[in-house]
Amino acid sequence: VTPGPAWLRFEEQKNCDFSFALEHRGRSERFRVNLFQHQERIGVCFRHIPSEIPTLEWAGFPEDVAERILQLHNGLILFTGVTGSGKTTSMAILVKLMAQRHSRRIITIEEPIEYVFPHAGGSVITQREVGVDVASFYDGLKYGLRQDPDVILVGEIRDRDTAQIALSAAETGHLILSTVHTLDTKGAISRIADLFGSEAQEAVRSQLSLSLRCVLSQHLLAPAREGERRALALEVLFNNYAVASAIRTGKIEAIASALQTGKRDGMMTLDESLRRLVSAGRVTRETARQYASDPDSV
Repeated sequence: VTPGPAWLRFEEQKNCDFSFALEHRGRSERFRVNLFQHQERIGVCFRHIPSEIPTLEWAGFPEDVAERILQLHNGLILFTGVTGSGKTTSMAILVKLMAQRHSRRIITIEEPIEYVFPHAGGSVITQREVGVDVASFYDGLKYGLRQDPDVILVGEIRDRDTAQIALSAAETGHLILSTVHTLDTKGAISRIADLFGSEAQEAVRSQLSLSLRCVLSQHLLAPAREGERRALALEVLFNNYAVASAIRTGKIEAIASALQTGKRDGMMTLDESLRRLVSAGRVTRETARQYASDPDSV
């Protein structure tokens, strides 16, 4: 049997992420897999991926936030949060809605491909997997821009080259969705700037202040009742004059103040999201306080 590309990557790197589908009771079930080596033995972790892309309601994603994002036609949208906080699911939901509502050319660059997008209206969706269809996120972006896209989903911005081309694409009329691994919204902005050397950071901050549209920081919390789905808590930062000024001048701490006062611009602090979940009975007050910046406010 000829070894597949995932096994060849594992033999070379001793780590590999991939996804696969199998038939179970007449339906296709998808899994994300992390294959790794430990003490000269092989280990594996599986994560089940829903067969269909969930709805906003199922995920607990605020409809008003989604509607505002769906009106965007260019710029950079960043999702942040720890591994397993639902970033991929949120992006998939939004991209599916974009495809359904508009005739758009959409490209995804993922490692690995998780959700498989169905055909939607007049939209054309191409999904490329890093390590299988393309060498890297950077190459996926670079060559994807030659395919006349309207929307590009980039699984993660993790290096300077990918960040630079994502910012440039967002500036030139494309809508870019991607993730970074930080704990909150202002940390995502710092993370992008920190990918560049000190000599380039002023120019990058200026570019980011113009191209950034919003940052969403996600947490999945234990439900109040056993057997229910985990509850999505969000911190939502939309770029306005105060946020853009803070990014441009490097005063990242000022973003927290802009977030607190930006409710009329659609922003939401994590503590506000936690209060909503407690009021709705989705999470306990004790759970919410573990995540709140001001536990007494929850």
